[in-house]
Amino acid sequence: MTVTILTPKYAVIQGIASAQYLFKTINSFLESEGQPAKFNINLMGEETIVPVQEGSFQVKTDVLLSEPPKTDLLIIPPIYGNMEDNLQLNKNFIPYIQKAYKEGAKIASLCTGVFLLAETGLLDQKKCSTHWAFYNLFKERYPHINIVDGGIITVDNGIYSSGGANSIWNLLLYLAEKYTNREMAIRASKYFAIDIHRNNQATFTIFEGQKNHQDEEVKKLQTFVEKNYNAKLSVDELSEMVAMSRRNIERRFKKATHNTLAQYIQRVKVEAAKKLIESTRKNIGEVMLEVGYNDEKSFRNIFKKYVGVTPIDYKNKFVALYA
Repeated sequence: MTVTILTPKYAVIQGIASAQYLFKTINSFLESEGQPAKFNINLMGEETIVPVQEGSFQVKTDVLLSEPPKTDLLIIPPIYGNMEDNLQLNKNFIPYIQKAYKEGAKIASLCTGVFLLAETGLLDQKKCSTHWAFYNLFKERYPHINIVDGGIITVDNGIYSSGGANSIWNLLLYLAEKYTNREMAIRASKYFAIDIHRNNQATFTIFEGQKNHQDEEVKKLQTFVEKNYNAKLSVDELSEMVAMSRRNIERRFKKATHNTLAQYIQRVKVEAAKKLIESTRKNIGEVMLEVGYNDEKSFRNIFKKYVGVTPIDYKNKFVALYA
């Protein structure tokens, strides 16, 4: 099976190296058991030596874009630096990616590599994942693509994508299982000390109020919610504060932030709760009350909705480690 790893100019070197390392390690596992190596791994670029990580490193390629091999799995690593400039710099990969997919190759984009994949048109009307910090930029640039909020791994018709940073390992392990077996994927996850069971990246998301818009009334509400996260806030009361109908403010808020007002309130409260859990010795009940909830079940369900784990699991995972 041929695995081709693109080496775009100014890509993230860890993305290239991690993919190569994983499939080489799987090969070594197989060979240690007396089985033949499964993967033929190629690094492919436009040149023999490719600058990556804003020129801080160089990668030596195995094959050139001008003479591409037929591949079964094509991996697109994250792109580093100015997105617009780097997409333009690597536009020559687009026809190859399109051709490889048409000929039956599966495509896997790691983190921000999804931007280069999106440029091909192959993701149109499909769903994908990327690093949470790039959600807004991606939505603005590709409104016809459905980005999955919090997704660690997204699969759609032979196209795979991962969330941010270390989430690339979860996708790589998923591919290892797909092309070998569960036992091999678990063995690799233990070797690389990666949690194979993670299925979203919300636990690691630092909430940022989406204020990259020009609607001043919406910004006013965002600031108020963030400063008063411990209050019991209602959409009707907030609508009155800016002298608008509920329907009008909901429409404008969703357009500006990609969240409903109710969702925004919940996200801010949950982020406040996360910080209290991380930085204080308060128990979960005290945290719940401090962020404006008084029903334990409701708080637990909302917290899990956005973070992916319950408050007590979050406390155990992030606090007990440092006790």
